[in-house]
Amino acid sequence: SPASMGSSTCILILIMALVGPVAVSLQCQLSGLWRNEQDSLMEISALRDNGDFQGKYLTRVTLAGGCARTSPLKGAQQQPGQGGWPTFAFTVRWDKFSNATTTFAGQCFVDSGGKETLSTMWLLREAVGSLEEDWKATRVGRNVFTRKRTPKGKNLLSLFPSCEDTSSPAP
Repeated sequence: SPASMGSSTCILILIMALVGPVAVSLQCQLSGLWRNEQDSLMEISALRDNGDFQGKYLTRVTLAGGCARTSPLKGAQQQPGQGGWPTFAFTVRWDKFSNATTTFAGQCFVDSGGKETLSTMWLLREAVGSLEEDWKATRVGRNVFTRKRTPKGKNLLSLFPSCEDTSSPAP
């Protein structure tokens, strides 16, 4: 009857008022292009079902004369719990220009405006010549990455000239 429908509607409205607005969970996706506060770039490929991923890292420290050297990265994302944002870790091998490795661990966040941020801590290990030099071989730091929007079809390697693409003159 119309009277019972009206009371059902009132009850529904009352329940919605008591519960309050339903929070919309914003998802943070690791895949894509990211930039940190030192202007280094990182491109993460699509995540596999088990959370594994790979990609490329371009540190501004290696940019010399417009030539960019990329280094491979491999990592894994912990699947987030209900309502949580994922934690992750990845390792970058600087094998093209340094005998060092850096491991990053962090978490992905999304603010109320939809801005995605990767908050990370890192350990960089350089090779040393002896156990006596071990004390100076590891550095620690923090980086915050934000998503970098790129024109359609552009990726990390298309944004900067690559050392691998330049032909060197014959001696």
